[in-house]
Amino acid sequence: MHFEDYWYVLVESKELKANRVLQRRVLDQTLVCFRDRDGGPVALRDRCLHRNAPLSAGRVRDGLLFCPYHGWTYDGRGRVVLIPSMGRSSDLCSPPYQTIERDGYVYVCLNRNVPTGIAPFPMPHYGEGGWKNLRLQNRFASDVSNCVENFIDIPHTAFVHRAIFRSSSGERLTATVSRSNAEVHVTYRNERANLGTYRWFLNPAGNEIRHTDSFYAPNVTSVVYELGAKAFIITSQAVPVAAQETLVYTDLTYRFGIFNALAAPFVRHHGQRIIDQDIKILRQQMEVIRRYGKEFHDTPADAIHGFVDSIRDAIARREDPRALPPLTREIEFHV
Repeated sequence: MHFEDYWYVLVESKELKANRVLQRRVLDQTLVCFRDRDGGPVALRDRCLHRNAPLSAGRVRDGLLFCPYHGWTYDGRGRVVLIPSMGRSSDLCSPPYQTIERDGYVYVCLNRNVPTGIAPFPMPHYGEGGWKNLRLQNRFASDVSNCVENFIDIPHTAFVHRAIFRSSSGERLTATVSRSNAEVHVTYRNERANLGTYRWFLNPAGNEIRHTDSFYAPNVTSVVYELGAKAFIITSQAVPVAAQETLVYTDLTYRFGIFNALAAPFVRHHGQRIIDQDIKILRQQMEVIRRYGKEFHDTPADAIHGFVDSIRDAIARREDPRALPPLTREIEFHV
């Protein structure tokens, strides 16, 4: 297996309107996407077969894509259905990449033969009654590995997101970290009060919080907080644009009962504020990595990152990470 074997978010469904053409880049591959005559999503290489003009600079009408240079016309299967200068069609075809539309996203796989058992990550509680979902897009000047590490890293929150999310208080946490089936899960214990600005709303009684962080190969993280009847889930899909550029789609999914609608502007504002702080620190980290190389010194609290790296390293070696042996580790640290 390799990174091309997985599904990545190409666009949000609402972005890909009829008669609209968009350009996206995934794993350094530049793609053009549009909707065919039936409204289905199409992804082709952003290159006209005639003279290599970018198809994304063209236009779409009635599910057909017109090259901006000489008008060569492509259908949803990538077939050249009209060469205007010749007044006829052609046997030429730009084979489309496989796409799937679900949970408000259009996904693409760059391997036209998707391996068995590989599917897009199902977004938790999407469109489910009693839950509210907010969606953000942000571009990080960092690679996927650094991004996913950041998204499931507790210790940095007390410093990068001081007071907004957590403060450094010396709270002792314990956790079980496990790796199996190309997934990493961390179940935390003893977490009660260190929730920053909105502790009074999220956990006023100071009860123990049920908190789980997860990684799903090769690029998805999920952070789940259960606080009595309330719940908050942060799902991040880190799409590799280029070696040091990652487009992250973040879903903020929560269940606050009668406060769902009222909380939305606050959740969106503070969610984006926290992401902006992560964008800044990851950009600074990448600048240092470019100068000095990527050499880390781990602590026991970094066990989750070692497990994640072992999965991504296996994929980089073109191995199936699902074949890695299960591992479990108990850790403790202060935050």
